Amino acid sequence: MSGSLVVLSGGLDSTVCAGIAASEGSLRLAVTFDYGQRHRIELERAAAVAAYFGVEQLVVRLDASQWGGSALTDESLDVPDADSDTDDTGIPVTYVPARNLIFLSVAVGIAEARDVDSVLIGVNALDYSGYPDCRPEFVQSFAATAALALKRGVEGRPVQIRTPLLDLTKAGIAQLGIELGAPLHLTWSCYRGGPKPCGTCDACVLRARGFADAGLTDPSLS
Repeated sequence: MSGSLVVLSGGLDSTVCAGIAASEGSLRLAVTFDYGQRHRIELERAAAVAAYFGVEQLVVRLDASQWGGSALTDESLDVPDADSDTDDTGIPVTYVPARNLIFLSVAVGIAEARDVDSVLIGVNALDYSGYPDCRPEFVQSFAATAALALKRGVEGRPVQIRTPLLDLTKAGIAQLGIELGAPLHLTWSCYRGGPKPCGTCDACVLRARGFADAGLTDPSLS
């Protein structure tokens, strides 16, 4: 199997990544992580997005609530509103320790096992929440390490790590998703995970601002 694997959360960014791969004709596999997140509704949305694209979905279970350290996995920590979602370092309490490091490690392992050539992940370095594992320096460093760690890398066929949204604003991501015809109506961003988006957490505010700046109506709200 050649083509692409997409790390699919069911959110806006990962769904646009799936839309990019689908538009190229390269989408072969979606990998979704059930990591004990409180907004478990995103797992349902990821399944719906994978079904929309008609692509196989693997759900990898990894319970990050066992070590905690994040409002997304520790029920004793409240998910704050957007204007109070940082500590003294500027890193939000919704940061999940090593999440993208773990996700990418598993994803490239699956890619090697399935002989998939590239992994797409929807990290973004502009309109994002300040997570250290969304920075280009991290992605570049990880790609170099993966090339050393994998059999494919030793053979001169490293798994490519693709971050097509890295330099886009949230407005640009929303616009691209609409242009691609990606199923944005199926996506979920809210960290609180209730029956409806809360509208005040950082993820909700960033999403709303992105669609507003692009002059678009969020399809998930209609």
